Formats: sequence, C-alpha cells, structure tokens
Amino acid sequence: MAFRVWTQWSDLRVPDGITLLSPANFPLDTSDLSQIDMYVPSYMGGAKALSYAAQMPNLSILQMLNAGYDDALAYVRPGITLCNARGVHDASTAELAVGLAIASRRGFIEFSDDQRRGIWNHRRFPALSDSKVGIIGFGSIGKEVARKLSGFDVAITAFTQSGRDGTVAISDLDKHLPNLDIVILILPLSDSSRHMFSAERLAKMKDGALIINVARGPIIDTDALVKELERKRLFAAVDVTDPEPLPEGHPLWKAPNVIIVPHVGGNSAAFEPRGRALIESQLALISEGKPLNHIVAKG
Repeated sequence: MAFRVWTQWSDLRVPDGITLLSPANFPLDTSDLSQIDMYVPSYMGGAKALSYAAQMPNLSILQMLNAGYDDALAYVRPGITLCNARGVHDASTAELAVGLAIASRRGFIEFSDDQRRGIWNHRRFPALSDSKVGIIGFGSIGKEVARKLSGFDVAITAFTQSGRDGTVAISDLDKHLPNLDIVILILPLSDSSRHMFSAERLAKMKDGALIINVARGPIIDTDALVKELERKRLFAAVDVTDPEPLPEGHPLWKAPNVIIVPHVGGNSAAFEPRGRALIESQLALISEGKPLNHIVAKG
C-alpha cells in the first residue's frame, strides 16, 4: 500500500505502507502536491493552509483538525472525503465557554481594570448559580458544556434543530429566550444559523442576559450586538467574531459589557494529544481498510 499523508506532526505513529509527510520533509510551497493522498491542514492555519487542498490533484481525504468544517466544503470535489475533528476540541471549548460565563457574570473584567488602577471597589455582580442557561447546538461540544455546568446550580435547556432526545427545537427558541439568563452558542454556521441572533432576536433576550459565542462569528449580527452592548442592556462574551480577526478600531472592541478572546476555544494544551490521537486512529482505519470516522461530506 502506497499512501501518503501530510500533517503538521512529523513524529506520528503510522502503519506500515503509509508515508508521513510534514513541514520537516515536505514543505508545501516547494513540493509536488500531487503526491499527497490525505491532507490535514495545519491547525489554526486559516484559509491559506486550507487552500493547498485545491493544488492536490490526487487528494482523496481532507481531514480537518476543527469540529467546524463550513470553510472546507468549497474544497470537496469528486473523489474527496471530508472528515472533521469531532470530539477533539470538546474539553477545551467547553472549558472556555464555562470560564467566559463565570468571568462575565462575576465581573472579572471590571475587577481586573480596578486592579490595574489600584482601586478597591467592592460591588455586587450577578452569579452563575441559579441561572437559566440555554445551549444552542447540542452536539458533542454542547453536551460537554452541559456536563461541565452540571456542577453548578443552573437549569439547562438544550436546543437542536430536531428537538429530539429531550432537547427543544430551535424553531421554538423564541418562546424560551425571554426567560434565559445565559445563552451559549455552539452550533455550526449554515444558511439557517447565519445571523440567527439578529437585532430582532437579541431584543427578545431579557435585560441583563449574557450571550456567549464559541461557535462562529456570523451567527450573531455584530452591528446589532454592538447596539445592545452600547445600551448596556445585554452582556456578551465571544471567542469568535464577524469580521474575524476583529479589525483595529472596530466598535465591538470598545463596547461595554463584552469579553473578547481571539478564537482560542479549541487551542489549549488539551488539543495536541487529542489531535494526534485522531490522525493516528484515522490512519489505522485506512491501513485496515475500514471506514473513516467523522465523515461529514463526500464529493
């Protein structure tokens, strides 16, 4: 079996018959990309890393290191199987979502400002405890968010497109939205989810509610969110933005009541061992002639 895979890691365990290519022995800008059968774009490599797939005429497997794959669909052509990294980022992303909830509710940003200025300013903030939390999107990461929140005194309502397995259909979201203290977004970007939180839907959130986005930036209408924040009616904590990266001078930077982190949800020390294990397991399946895991599209 002659099968060549390119990944960012040069020291993976690979089965016999599979050749491991990496930046160390096969730089993409100067090598013959027709030799690559399976391509794993470098994690956080962005559009540039993904674009190499278009220059690989013999590519049969495009394996993402992200759970989200909307940006990779354009590179799926006949003969290519697209897989995502379901499960790899569950721990890191869920941890960040819960951390953002605590940081926002308990005023960490304000206290950090006070600390830098040397001001002792005792005041009261809302609590995570006793909150009603809506998790919009209940795949593996959404379930992990719920699991991590289970140690707190919160009431969780999970929303999915289907409304199956004890969840609420997203079509019924507006009925529940006015009662939710915290809304956590962790659903894929699609035509139906783009600007899901428009000005009209944000207006239905209760005064003082918190919206957390660890999904994709365009799920929230940024201009509408800025207006709500400037009115100090809502709170927000976002790991993703629209546009992204958020440009210097964008009004969201200076809006009150918001925490902005630069798309680091999955990028913690927990990623590396999980990402490596995923690629090694996929290569083992290829070697054994078994179906791949986490197939999300086929050309």
